[in-house]
Amino acid sequence: MGIYTLFSVLILIACVLLTLIVLVQNSKGGGLAANFSASAQIMGVRKTADFLEKATWTLAISLLVLSLLASASIPRGSGENRSKIEEQIERAIDPTAVPNLPTALPEPGGTPSDDQSN
Repeated sequence: MGIYTLFSVLILIACVLLTLIVLVQNSKGGGLAANFSASAQIMGVRKTADFLEKATWTLAISLLVLSLLASASIPRGSGENRSKIEEQIERAIDPTAVPNLPTALPEPGGTPSDDQSN
């Protein structure tokens, strides 16, 4: 497995986790933090909100770093994987190398070789 594929998989995992954590949060202070309203809990409302905020920032920063690393590790071909346009340009015929074809129309009475034989 190439390094680019590894970064791509890590980016997908970070995206899914970031989506889930953002959906758990509630901008009004509810969400997952509202379910832990009892003061006797180990993680209270404030600690859950702090954890979700830190997880969001951590995943967002890791997504940015992974994207930069993935773009730096894109596999570059050694010229074998060329575009179709480049191939067409190289296969194109040089217009100055095309021979000039006669443009005069033959005479209506016949071909010039028929007239000379009589």
